[in-house]
Amino acid sequence: MKSKVLLPICLLFAAITRGQDSAGAILTQDDLKLYPLLWQQNAAEYRALCYQAFNIAGMRVDEALQKNPGKTNLAIITDLDETILDNSEIESEIIKYKTKLTYNKWMAWLRKSSIPAVPGGVEFLQSAAKKGISIYYISNREIKGLEITIGILQKLGLPDADSAHVMLVTDVFSKGPRIQSVMDHHNVILLLGDNLNDFIPVFENKNIGDRFKETDRIKKEWGRKFIVLPNAAYGEWENALYDYKDSLSEAQKVKVLKSKLKAVE
Repeated sequence: MKSKVLLPICLLFAAITRGQDSAGAILTQDDLKLYPLLWQQNAAEYRALCYQAFNIAGMRVDEALQKNPGKTNLAIITDLDETILDNSEIESEIIKYKTKLTYNKWMAWLRKSSIPAVPGGVEFLQSAAKKGISIYYISNREIKGLEITIGILQKLGLPDADSAHVMLVTDVFSKGPRIQSVMDHHNVILLLGDNLNDFIPVFENKNIGDRFKETDRIKKEWGRKFIVLPNAAYGEWENALYDYKDSLSEAQKVKVLKSKLKAVE
């Protein structure tokens, strides 16, 4: 039974190494995102990892309150997409119906009546806010979608969902300056994200080896001040695979992926 379950995954990885599917067509990025998105939407393991992350975050909040009794300037900084908001449906729509993610399609998705939250995120932030901690949402969504994004957060019942606490991209894509602006006026006890760029700028535009080195250098912070949520579908790690070369064709990308696979010689 186990071999039958694993067979589709094995076939996918075999296809990656060949750069083609069983019909001989070049694999696309959408093909390669199929299993990560299925995992995010259907694996209880994904939900368990999310609950685990927020449970640890809750313990860190209680520890910070014990160490800082009476302080009123404590804050949490969190990313939005795949950290608090689950966007897998729009990613899946692209694959399922073979469409492209356009600006209009993305805005239509944002205007949906219900966008799901990442398991455990709403409850965690509500609990932290009740304990007197300010919540700041720092996302690389475009600033022109600010009102829509605030509406989504308010509908989910998230605290501090207003223009003073939701900080989107204006002219600087890096989150570093926005994070620092919060730190200038608050004691930030936690940062949450699914992408290492959500924590410190040192990870931006770095190759795989350098990202590993920086991750190891601050290994004591993971699970302490930095809480990472699972996201296997997209992120800076994917850009690093291609050395940040946006112009690669699908065939070239598959070739790169094959070269990155570590296997027994």
